[in-house]
Amino acid sequence: MPSAPLISIVVPVYNEAENIGPLLGDIETHVREPHETLIVYDFPEDNTLPAIAAMQPAPANVRLIHNTLGRGVLNAYKAGFAACKGDVIVPVAGDRADEPKDIPALVNLVRGGADIAAGSRYMRGGRQVGGPFFKQMLSRFAGLSLHYLAGLPTHDATNNFRAYSRRVMNLPIESKASFALGIELAVKTHWNGWTIREVPTTWHDRRVGISRFHLWAWLPEYLRWYLLALWRAWLPGRKRQ
Repeated sequence: MPSAPLISIVVPVYNEAENIGPLLGDIETHVREPHETLIVYDFPEDNTLPAIAAMQPAPANVRLIHNTLGRGVLNAYKAGFAACKGDVIVPVAGDRADEPKDIPALVNLVRGGADIAAGSRYMRGGRQVGGPFFKQMLSRFAGLSLHYLAGLPTHDATNNFRAYSRRVMNLPIESKASFALGIELAVKTHWNGWTIREVPTTWHDRRVGISRFHLWAWLPEYLRWYLLALWRAWLPGRKRQ
């Protein structure tokens, strides 16, 4: 455990040369508490790395983490989580989908006793900008139905932009598809009876670069955790949480 409060911001990247400068600038503008930003990359040729090296002045509080667990966002998250030193861990998308201005509010909820403080597109005040219509509808349906039918205390269980307490990071990660991590950790946290709170946030579709989100390849893993959450909530003889 850290000796003093520290926010660990974990940013998986894949050729994000055009996005990394604005993203790091936004983090430094909005996160005024002690923090570290972990840039997690899969291979040394990633064009994000020379873009960071060329920044003047050099970005503060940045650590480069080489993901040696296997390529992909899920393993990048795992490598970043293992390397972080903070008492609160915040995954942030390298493509600037998330808004760093919301990080302090998320962190405050965790330090106030929450185990997950979820950035929510589907609560009052939240929204998403751009992206395929079908993907938006699936995400919204999953988040709202898990909230109302499975009792999850967030309207947006599939969003990976959130803050985690240290003990959530000790939960085993079983997902095989990267972006299913968010729903898995939300469901397991709820099953343990731990606290989940949420903050309205805005999600932006990628503005530059190529998306690595492949819905049809990853949909089975989303469905697995979605159906498990409903099954546990409605299992006969089980008290709903």
